[in-house]
Amino acid sequence: MKIQEIMRTLFIRKIIIVSFAVILLLLICALFAPLLSPYDPYKIDLTQRLQGISAKHLLGTDQFGRDTLSRIMFGTRSSLLIAVVAILIAGSIGCTLGIFAGYFGGIIDTILSRFTDAMLSIPPILLAMAVGTAIGGGLKSIMIGLGITLIPAYLRMMRGQVIAVRKSDYITAQKVVGSSEARIILKHLIPNTISPLLVMITMNLGMAIMVESTLSFLGLGVEPPTAAWGSMVSDGASYLFTNPVQAIAPGAAIMVVVLSFNLFGDGIRDALDPHVKNLA
Repeated sequence: MKIQEIMRTLFIRKIIIVSFAVILLLLICALFAPLLSPYDPYKIDLTQRLQGISAKHLLGTDQFGRDTLSRIMFGTRSSLLIAVVAILIAGSIGCTLGIFAGYFGGIIDTILSRFTDAMLSIPPILLAMAVGTAIGGGLKSIMIGLGITLIPAYLRMMRGQVIAVRKSDYITAQKVVGSSEARIILKHLIPNTISPLLVMITMNLGMAIMVESTLSFLGLGVEPPTAAWGSMVSDGASYLFTNPVQAIAPGAAIMVVVLSFNLFGDGIRDALDPHVKNLA
């Protein structure tokens, strides 16, 4: 499929356009938060604590007088950074292992398959919590813990794709003409597994943000005073009946961003699937 055709198919639905706009806004906030935020998100001003929505503070202030909107904008940085680094860790390790398991098979495939089955039997949040706690708290621990948690999913996906592709006639032809294993993997196997990988990465970005927010809500994620959506929801829950926007605003940010990544991932899958003719 040509790039123009893929883009036309991708953005044929309005919901995909909206999802892309949300993701783009997230990236802009993460990159330019210091320039766009109206206040310093870490400046404590007890004279302004628990202010409601106003022209001065569009989403009010928290229990320490910090501007909620500014903290949400800075929270995009931690959420996106953790998600991207975790996906890089999981994707690079998981895809590499999946290629070896799917292409060479044998005892390597058996061992890695059993490892994957064992890891996938544990809920991602619990596994990320256990790994992150074992290596210590903080931003780096959450990145590594979440990355390790996602490795089995990439391993299984890549293994399945490689097994399907390696049986193709053009792979057999490459072996007949004497192409090296490295050339077959790099020139033929990997390019033909890109489509499902892109879909998985997009959806896992949303899932990683949700898991990070859950851990931060439980006090096991990003450490204070760093702005994080999960910890903001946790702090705001204490004032849910007196100043509900403190919990609702970051909670809504999590919901909208995760939903946007999932919808955009669906759109990418449909755009890259040559069998999709009609979109709902």
